[in-house]
Amino acid sequence: MYLLGILLCALWSAVLAENSDDYELMYVNLDNEIDNGFHPTEDPTSCDCRREHSEWDKLFIMLENSQMREGMLLQATDDVLRGELQKLQAELGRLAGSLARQCAPAAPAEAGLARALDELLQASREAGRRLALLEGAAARRGEEAGRALGAVLQELRQARADLSALRGWAARRWLPAGCETAILFPMRSKKIFGSVHPVRPMQLESFSICLWVKATDVLNKTILFSYGTKKNPYEIQLSLSYRSTMLVVGGEENKLVADTAVSLGRWTHLCGTWNSENGLSSLWVNGELVASTVKMASGHIVPEGGILQIGQEKNGCCVGSSFDETLAFSGRLTGFNIWDRVLSHEEIRETGGAESCHIRGNVVGWGVTEIQPHGGAQYVS
Repeated sequence: MYLLGILLCALWSAVLAENSDDYELMYVNLDNEIDNGFHPTEDPTSCDCRREHSEWDKLFIMLENSQMREGMLLQATDDVLRGELQKLQAELGRLAGSLARQCAPAAPAEAGLARALDELLQASREAGRRLALLEGAAARRGEEAGRALGAVLQELRQARADLSALRGWAARRWLPAGCETAILFPMRSKKIFGSVHPVRPMQLESFSICLWVKATDVLNKTILFSYGTKKNPYEIQLSLSYRSTMLVVGGEENKLVADTAVSLGRWTHLCGTWNSENGLSSLWVNGELVASTVKMASGHIVPEGGILQIGQEKNGCCVGSSFDETLAFSGRLTGFNIWDRVLSHEEIRETGGAESCHIRGNVVGWGVTEIQPHGGAQYVS
C-alpha cells in the first residue's frame, strides 16, 4: 500500500509539470523503479520493441497496476490472521490521510485529475472497509449464530402460539376429541330431545357417565340427560345452571353440585360417577375433579325399565310427554357414554383426551348405541 501512495504522488507531480519544456516523461517498470536518465548497461540496440508512451498511456498503466495490486492485496488478506488485519487497516487509514493532505488539488483546471485521485482514495477506503469486515468476521460468526438461534426460537414460540390459537378456534367451531358426529339441538323447545336405547339394562349399583357438550344458552336448570321411571323421574340427571353443574342420583334430594360454570359456545367435557356401596359421587370438568361427596344415595340401586333421553328430563308416563321448554338444552352434544362401574382418575382423563370419542361405554357407547333425535334435533358432522 505504501508503494501505491508513491505511484499516486508521482502521477500528480507529472501532471503539474505538464507545461514545462524540460520535463522528461517517467517510465514505471514492473520492478517499480523510476528511470531518472540513467541508461541500462545492456546495449539499447539489442531490443527495438520499446516505444514511447503517451501521458494517457502512462496514466492507464498506473491505474491498471494499482487495481491489480489492490486485487492481489485483497486476495492475500483472506488468509491473514486477525492481528495482521488490524495492522493493515491502521496503515491504510494513515496512508489515505497522508494522500489527502499531500496530493490535494491546487487549481480548478486540474479538477478532472483530482476526481480521478478522489476515486482512487475512495477505492482505498473501500479496501479498508473490506479489511475491517474480514477482521470482525470471526467474532460475528458466534454472534450471528446466537441471533439465528434466537430467531428460530422466536419462530417456534410464535408457531406454538398460532397452533394454540388454531386449536381454540377449532374447539369453538368443530367437533372435539376425534368425534365424527354430534347431535344439534337448534333451540330450546319442549319438542326437541333425543331418545337413547342402551345396549344392556340400566339396573346399576355404580356408574360413570361422560359426554362432550357445547351449550348455546343456559337457564337456571338445563338438562343434559336424564334417566327416570314412572315411580321416580329423577333416578339419574346431569344438568347445568348459570354458575354450576349438578348430578342427581335416586331423587332430587340426592345431588352433588360443583360451582363450575360451563363456558357457552365452547366444547366442555363432563363426567359424573357414583357408587352405591359408600355413596361416593364425583363430578369432573375437562379432566379435573371439581366436586366430590360420600354417602349420597348409599345402598340405592338404579332400577331398569326407565327412559333415558338427552336434552330433556323424564316426566310422565312415556317418551316426550309433559316436557318443559325452560329445561330444554340448546347447543351440541357428542361423545355420550355410560359405564356400569366407576372409572379411575386416569380413565376419566382419557375420556376427555384428544381421541376420547373412540372410547365407548359398555352400557351406552357413542357411535354404537342407538340415539334417535326428535322434534328438530339432528346429527351434524
